[in-house]
Amino acid sequence: MAFAEAVRPVGRVRGTALWRRASARVVVHALMIALSIVMIVPFLVMLATSFMTLGQAYTFPPTFIPSPLHWQNYPEVLALRPFGHYFFNSAVVALCITAARLVSCSLAAYAFARLRFPFRDLVFYVYLSTLMIPDHVTLIPLFLIMHVLNWVDTYQGLMVPFFVNAFGVFLLRQFFLSIPRELEEAAIIDGCGTFGVYWRIIIPLSAAGLASLGILTFVGAWNMFVWPLIVTNSDAMRTIVVGIGLFTGDSNRIANWPYIMAVSTIAVVPLLIVFLIGQRQFVQGITLSGLKG
Repeated sequence: MAFAEAVRPVGRVRGTALWRRASARVVVHALMIALSIVMIVPFLVMLATSFMTLGQAYTFPPTFIPSPLHWQNYPEVLALRPFGHYFFNSAVVALCITAARLVSCSLAAYAFARLRFPFRDLVFYVYLSTLMIPDHVTLIPLFLIMHVLNWVDTYQGLMVPFFVNAFGVFLLRQFFLSIPRELEEAAIIDGCGTFGVYWRIIIPLSAAGLASLGILTFVGAWNMFVWPLIVTNSDAMRTIVVGIGLFTGDSNRIANWPYIMAVSTIAVVPLLIVFLIGQRQFVQGITLSGLKG
C-alpha cells in the first residue's frame, strides 16, 4: 500500500508534464497554421485575380473564385510591354549577383573565421558595422560612381555594387566557425595549403550555409526596385520588378488589376522554385550558423 501510494504522485506528475507538452505543441502548431494562412492568402488572391476579367475584379462584394477562368490575361499582358526581356534581365542580374556574392563572401568569411592577421577582429567588427547604414544613404554616391565609370544603363551598373555585402560575410563566418578545426589540421598535415583547405574542406562542408546565402541573395536581387529604377534608362536594361511598376503607371485610367496580377504571378514563379528546391538546406544553414531565434 505504501509503495502504491508513493508511485501515484509520480505518475500524476509525469502525466501532467506530458499533457502540458502536448498542449504546448498543439498551441504552437495552431499558431503556425494561422500565420501560414495569413501569409498565403495574398498570393492566392493574386493568382485568382490574374484569371478574372476587369469587370470581375471590380465587383462588390468581391469574388475570390473566377468563373470562368480568363486565361487570355497572360498572353495579352505580355504583348503590352517587353516583359520577356525584363524577365531575362532579372534572371541574369539575380544569378550573377548570387554567384559573385557566394564566391566573395565565402573567401572573406574564411579569412575572418580561420586566418590570423593583425587586427582581424577589429576589421571584422568595423566591416560588420556597415550593416547599420541604410541603403538609401549610399544611393547618390553609388550612382555618381556608376556615372564616372560609364556604367549607367548597363549590366555592370546593375550587378557589380552588390557582389559582396557584410551580412553574407557574417552569415558564412558563423557557419565556418562551427566546422571542427581538426578536419583542417588533418588536411594541412596531408599537404593542403590555405586555399586547398578552403576549397576541399570548408566549401564541401558548408553546402547548407551557402544555400542559405544563395537563396537570400537571389530573392533580394530579383526583388530590387529602387536601384534598377535609378540606374537604368531604357527598356533594354530594365528588370521585371521595374517593368511591373512602370506598367502600373502606363495609363491614367482605371488600373487593370487582372493584367497586373498576371505579370506579378509570372514574376513570383522563379522565387517559389528557388525556395522549394533549397528549403531544407536553407533551414539547416540558418540553424547551424547560429542565427536561429
